[in-house]
Amino acid sequence: MKDIKVIGFDADDTLWHNEQYFLDAEKQFWELLEDFLPQHASARELMKTEMQNIQLYGYGIKAFTLSMIETAISITDGTITSSGIEKIIGYGKDMLAKPIEIIPDVEHVLTELQGKYRLVVVTKGDLLDQQRKLIKSDLEGYFHHIEIVSEKNNTEYLKLTNHLDITPSEFVMIGNSLKSDVLPVLNIGGHGMHVPYHTTWEHEQINRKIEHEQFYELETIKDVLNYF
Repeated sequence: MKDIKVIGFDADDTLWHNEQYFLDAEKQFWELLEDFLPQHASARELMKTEMQNIQLYGYGIKAFTLSMIETAISITDGTITSSGIEKIIGYGKDMLAKPIEIIPDVEHVLTELQGKYRLVVVTKGDLLDQQRKLIKSDLEGYFHHIEIVSEKNNTEYLKLTNHLDITPSEFVMIGNSLKSDVLPVLNIGGHGMHVPYHTTWEHEQINRKIEHEQFYELETIKDVLNYF
């Protein structure tokens, strides 16, 4: 870690809680449609719709809400009422209004690292929603740069390191998703630190063990300080 100049942090489920709000909304959605399909079947249909829509809508609550509406129309063969659609829109609005709950020890870690390294946020999702959460979190002042992208992949991380005028080997990314926060950074020659969250969206899961000299598996965000 002696060559590291920039430390990147994922936002959702790394700096603050997020996935649980999606799970709560999904449960409401399944209950709304339980007269048409059992919950596990509704969950499968919703996931299929989300995967089909990522290229159109990207990630985030708005995309999720649109996918819920589309799935409900499909499951009910178009018979869902306007009040049913209104309920689904309400699930999305409730998610957007949720308070930002910072994960324990995040502020301690940021305080310890600020001034010693350039700290950046690298997150994907809806621009307006991610900006809103960052402002409401009161964490914005810790970061040298905020990068909100439509997808986290090799190309976007290379663009980021070029923008920051560093080589990939001088960059480490910290996050809860192996697929988005770790693997692409390792692919370009950077360092990746995985801080697991108690639940991970199915789309972000991978079914293989990572063995790489620049990969670090941590237990909590506080463990980051053991390396810097």
